[in-house]
Amino acid sequence: MHNTILQIALDTPLDTTFDYRYVASTENSAQPQIGQFVRVPFGKREVAGLIVGVNKTSDVDPQKIRDVIELRHQITALSSHWMQLCEFAAEYYQRPLGEVALPAVPKALRDAKVGAIDRAMKKIAALAKTKEAETIAGAETAQHVTHTLNEQQQQAVDAIAATTAYACHLLFGITGSGKTQVYLQAAKALLEKTKARGEHAQILILVPEINLTPQLEDQVRASFPRLNVVSLHSQLSEGERLRHWLAAHEGQADIVLGTRLAVLASMPHLKLIIVDEEHDSSYKQQEGLRYSARDLAIWRARQLAIPVVLGSATPSIESWQHAETGRYKRLTLTQRAAAQATLPRVGLIDMERDKAVEGLCPSLLSALRERLARGEQSLLFLNRRGYAPVMHCDACGWISNCRRCTAFMVLHKPERRLRCHHCSLELRVPQSCPTCGNVDIQPLGRGTQRVEEHLQTLFPEARILRIDADSTRRKGSAQEAFESVHRGDVDILLGTQMVAKGHDFKRLTLVGVINPDTALFSQDYRASERLFAQLMQVAGRAGRAASEVGSVSEVLVQTRYPQHPLYRALMNQDYTGFATSVLEERHSAGLPPFVFQALLRAEAKTVDKALEFLTTAKTLLDHEGIIINDPVPMTITRVAGVERAQLLLESTSRTVLQAFLKPWMQALRESKSRLRWSLEVDPVDI
Repeated sequence: MHNTILQIALDTPLDTTFDYRYVASTENSAQPQIGQFVRVPFGKREVAGLIVGVNKTSDVDPQKIRDVIELRHQITALSSHWMQLCEFAAEYYQRPLGEVALPAVPKALRDAKVGAIDRAMKKIAALAKTKEAETIAGAETAQHVTHTLNEQQQQAVDAIAATTAYACHLLFGITGSGKTQVYLQAAKALLEKTKARGEHAQILILVPEINLTPQLEDQVRASFPRLNVVSLHSQLSEGERLRHWLAAHEGQADIVLGTRLAVLASMPHLKLIIVDEEHDSSYKQQEGLRYSARDLAIWRARQLAIPVVLGSATPSIESWQHAETGRYKRLTLTQRAAAQATLPRVGLIDMERDKAVEGLCPSLLSALRERLARGEQSLLFLNRRGYAPVMHCDACGWISNCRRCTAFMVLHKPERRLRCHHCSLELRVPQSCPTCGNVDIQPLGRGTQRVEEHLQTLFPEARILRIDADSTRRKGSAQEAFESVHRGDVDILLGTQMVAKGHDFKRLTLVGVINPDTALFSQDYRASERLFAQLMQVAGRAGRAASEVGSVSEVLVQTRYPQHPLYRALMNQDYTGFATSVLEERHSAGLPPFVFQALLRAEAKTVDKALEFLTTAKTLLDHEGIIINDPVPMTITRVAGVERAQLLLESTSRTVLQAFLKPWMQALRESKSRLRWSLEVDPVDI
């Protein structure tokens, strides 16, 4: 019997590792390795940990070192590449290693008893034998990827397939240009190339939202029927996530398809990474480790010397700038993939002339009637759920403010509830004004529920479907809703950003955009970029298979500012011109991608306390080469009764900013403030 000292990373805010004693015996002779999981005592609890060091001695008092409870030896140790990925993320985003590595693996792997892991491993092994038998029987690795590509698609596939080291390809293709087929054909070429060398290859495909996963997963499975395809996203059960993660980790999963958390999946044979809709803000985690899955995907590809593909019709301004400077290789698709399919015609409806009734202008209603008469589908896009943004009393001016947040409570009429979309507080709709007793309180503004109600009055014979976060709360309901649209069971689809991207609606010939103007005047400098991307994406749902329905597709945008440059660029579907003008504005204003930022947020019982903490933080260290702005309250200052403020740091050098952040974080921790605070590197919401 002999003892080994293990350095263990734990999921705690403490930026350190912990020494534990591992006692080997004749009954338990397994030797611990870096990258293995353990269960250890921590305080009065038992917790999961990850071995990051194996030593013979420790500088900790032997009396204070506790014993490891269990070594998870039945699972292959995590690779050094995976450990380095977590170490990079921890260092760059200024979080303890344990807070990165432990949440990156399934909860069941950390907490489950050995039996649950053993059962999962048996299922994976059985599936592997089945796949092996199919291959021996003569199945080709990728025999069903047979779509004919156009010249531009083929050039993109060839460029990706020819990559033998790290390269970041920006696949810039208009909506409907067949980017998915480029992904699949590039994957096929890579799989065949590695198979010819007798090597095993794994491919990681990232999508921004769970709702896009089933459609793409069906395409991937149909293209590679003999391969093991698994998905990783937050709506999986713990058992499913454990099996899928272990399949990827043990090398049994050939293709992993998932949302942002999948970027940290353990894949020992990873040879290609694809990031679909790379511009999407959903790739940025907004709690805990505030990482960008797209940026980590690029770092991981560089680490492994493999290609990464970023696909979008509206690339992020940062990615576009990298392509302009040659850091990324731009591959361009300018024509739609479907035969005779053309981009829809974009028109602007001037709301000063064409007055809206209940949010809908007469010319948009006329276009809806035409599509109904022809049996074609229409989509109305309104990025505001609920019935109305606020309730209002004309007599005294009362409005439905949330008592816990500096935000309005939104009316949800079907449930007769007022709901805060920030803290989730719910109240019954009052019978009369809480301030003056007036019974005639009215909804102000329009959400999807109110527009749906009006459409049902105008078009009682139409099959109308609303898709938003409220109508798709039940698991699987979003997929059911989209399938009904694809079957042709819906005439008018009304929805929020959930309907704006990724979906291939064959019979859709009209897109109407309601009330997009509010984003034009946001204090967030990224608002115009997001709005343009959103409108280009939702416009791209129309006319994807014009030859099937035989009519010209149209996008109609209701606006009070038809002369605005953003709408003019949209009419011409000119992303390049729009991106060029935005980059010029950002350069002259000293904004990303020409500077690098970090944002320190503080929460307190009063906003003064939060500002006081940030003011002190600003003076903790000298900051040559760093601009630290004055602390200010956040735009929505109070959420769930907590007051919030922020402090923005900027530098023209990423290296200088990173060099400052590490000691600054240490100084903040040593200040032992009782306030809650957090740091976000490369913030997307300021």
